[in-house]
This record gives sequence, C-alpha cells and structure tokens, in this order.
Amino acid sequence: MIKELIFASRNKGKIAEVRDMLAPLGIMVKSALDLDLPDVEETGTTFAENSLLKSQTIAKALGLPCMADDSGLCVDALDGAPGVYSARYAPERDFNKGMDKLLAAMAQSADKSRLAHFSCVISLSWPDGHYELFEGRVDGHIAATKMFGDEGFGYDPLFIPVGYEISFSQMSHEEKNKISHRGRAMQKFKTYLEKLQG
Repeated sequence: MIKELIFASRNKGKIAEVRDMLAPLGIMVKSALDLDLPDVEETGTTFAENSLLKSQTIAKALGLPCMADDSGLCVDALDGAPGVYSARYAPERDFNKGMDKLLAAMAQSADKSRLAHFSCVISLSWPDGHYELFEGRVDGHIAATKMFGDEGFGYDPLFIPVGYEISFSQMSHEEKNKISHRGRAMQKFKTYLEKLQG
C-alpha cells in the first residue's frame, strides 16, 4: 500500500494535475519542487527512457516509491518533433516562444499536414529497482494560431484533439483530464494503484 508518493517533477501544471487525479485514493503527493530536488538530466531517446531515468534516480536517492512522467508533442509534418525534446524545444523554456517556433517550422515544412499527437509515459519505481510503465496518447491537430483559454500549459493552446474544435487550454481541467495523454496514462496508473491499495 502506498500512502506517500514522490513525483519527480518541478512543473506546477503537471503537479496540480497529478494531485487532483490521485486525491481520491488518499495518496499524498510530494513533488521535486516541494522537496527542492534537482532536475534529473533527460538523456533518453524515448518518453519511457526519460520517465524511468527520473523515477529510478529519485526512488533510489530517497528510498521511497517515486513516479515520473515524460511527455511531449509529436508533429507529423516535423517528423515527430519536438517529441522528447518538447520542453527544451521552447527557447528559454518559454512555451509562448516555443509555439511561435513550432508554427514557423511547420510553415517551412513541405508536409502541410497539421496532424499531431501528445504522448505520455508514467513510470512508478521502487528503491529496489522494480518499476511499472503506463502509456497514454491523444491524437489531434495543430491550430493555425494559438487558441488561448483560461487553463492548460505548454503547447496546449496549439493542440486541438480529435472530435473537438477547441484547444486543450480552452477546456476545463476536468474535461482535459478525461481525454488527455496524461489523463489516459493516469487512468491506467490509478487502476494499478487501486489494486495495490487493496
């Protein structure tokens, strides 16, 4: 049974989403931001590798179960970029600049498709090296211009999921969490935790 879980993230948006989703299970989530832990360098080439690097490093360092996620936006016209480099793709980690950079790159691409997807891999690691992986994906397309709303973070103002005409940032937290890549990975993660909790 898990009562306390470390979340290897300093991203306030992600931390809020994870806390909201795990609150019903009675699990206290402490983030890398709360504990002032340094970032773990993401040297992997896949979302799964980067997620595991973070959760395994911190689980071993603190002797506690740790979860991490790695996620990103993959654009067909850019051969899957920015992908695992989504955060670093944004100049100075400024996602407003990152969205401008993305739209400019798409304008230069010979492929005029606007198809894209968000992927997320959540890992749960224990200090003894055991781990589990949970994957989520949502398909959609890139808007011609930023569609800002009151919610969201990162590239959310540019991403319109299949079946919608609004961007992730124009959705409520609840609506986005039901269909998002992280929401889908988290549902699998929650199902696993519910079994652990008995």
